[in-house]
Amino acid sequence: MEWIQQLINGISLGSIYALIALGYTMVYGIIKLINFAHGEVFMIGAFVGFYAISGWGLGFFPALLLAMVVCALFGVLIERIAYRRLRNATRIAALITAIGLSLLIQYVVIYFRGAQPEAYPNVLSNKTFDFFGAQISSQSILILSVSIILMILLQFIVHQTKIGKAMRAVSHDMDAARLMGINVNTTISATFAIGSALAGAAGVFFGVYYTKIEPLMGVIPGLKAFVAAVLGGIGIIPGAMVGGLVLGVVETVVSALGYSLWRDAAAFIILILILLFRPSGIFGKNAREKV
Repeated sequence: MEWIQQLINGISLGSIYALIALGYTMVYGIIKLINFAHGEVFMIGAFVGFYAISGWGLGFFPALLLAMVVCALFGVLIERIAYRRLRNATRIAALITAIGLSLLIQYVVIYFRGAQPEAYPNVLSNKTFDFFGAQISSQSILILSVSIILMILLQFIVHQTKIGKAMRAVSHDMDAARLMGINVNTTISATFAIGSALAGAAGVFFGVYYTKIEPLMGVIPGLKAFVAAVLGGIGIIPGAMVGGLVLGVVETVVSALGYSLWRDAAAFIILILILLFRPSGIFGKNAREKV
């Protein structure tokens, strides 16, 4: 019965990774950029939710919506200031900019509020339910349920809306999309906004789940979410979801087996193995390229 409990906990943790990984994979799918500042967007979302709950007295869902809106605007600002001018630059220039932007956001937050951690307010009642002998917390169920709803909503946006069709067109061929009258800049900004909003939601979930946040909290979850995106197939939205869930379950199983000190290493061992044996990821396909 303990394995059922660990599986539920792993899926809840994996859903947080999946929400962050979706931002990585969406941006890469559109402009072939690994946005390493995405972990800091996740951190900003956690702090917006914290101040909304503790300072303004908002409930969980209003704080969650506020964090998503603020992070969406923040993501658009990042794209407009840091990445738009580098769209036709070399890959290494964009990568260095992303790493530099990540450090800049971290230390600007530290400068204004300090580096001390904060304890997330207990905004949700945490009841436990007996499920075939396993004790499942209501927080885990809520985080998993809302995460699934957000992922389904993302799939609806991508496949059923006008902006979603524009995103798929730009991802397939940016120049042809521009010739067909699609506003490429607006589409890319919308991609950053949606991915950043999901990262903001993940930040609030993380704060509620782990009860501690700090300005450097986005580094490790951000890297793990990148691993999840690569595991599922970078640029493939269902792949990011599955990769995040698999990574969360693996981490929980490693901890349950008594190797909790290895839980962070497990993610990077998975990255090494996937790059060695299946670089395209679970859902990825090898594509021929003309030379």
